[in-house]
Amino acid sequence: MNDGEEAAVARAAAGDQAAFGALVEAHWGRLLRLARSVVGDADAADAVQDGLLVAWRGLPALRQPAAFPAWLTRVVTRRALARARRRAPWWRRLRPLAEAEGVAAPEEAGGNGEIDVARLLAALAPRQRAVMHLTVVEGMSDGEIGRALGIAAASVRSHRRRARHRLLTLLQGETPHAP
Repeated sequence: MNDGEEAAVARAAAGDQAAFGALVEAHWGRLLRLARSVVGDADAADAVQDGLLVAWRGLPALRQPAAFPAWLTRVVTRRALARARRRAPWWRRLRPLAEAEGVAAPEEAGGNGEIDVARLLAALAPRQRAVMHLTVVEGMSDGEIGRALGIAAASVRSHRRRARHRLLTLLQGETPHAP
């Protein structure tokens, strides 16, 4: 985080809507990608907007402006996870990859190995999707992800391990088990 962004956080915390708007613009794309990983395209923008409202209200309580990116990520992630939990429980949505509409299992992909990654990732639990997104797309460390999600780094590693196991199981065409 640069000094200009820290100053914008301080101004926003003091009630400057334009400063908060600039912060939203700077982080919108990253937050939207994260929310899409957790709740999908249809609910992603709503999850981010919900998180931004919570952040706007809670910003005066943020003591360290330098912590703003991780804090904002945590707020939006929690809103996205809450939206995902309001959906049907994950065990009701599980099915073998080969049965998923529009997804070709590796042996059925016509030899080219194409797989619908978004649909494959949708088979993961929401927090596992968030961990995988922050790891693979954002390139964050376990500590950074832990701070962003409000969990321990060891939990990050556990969620990542379960997600990788689940993805491997699906890619091998085995019957899925609980994540």
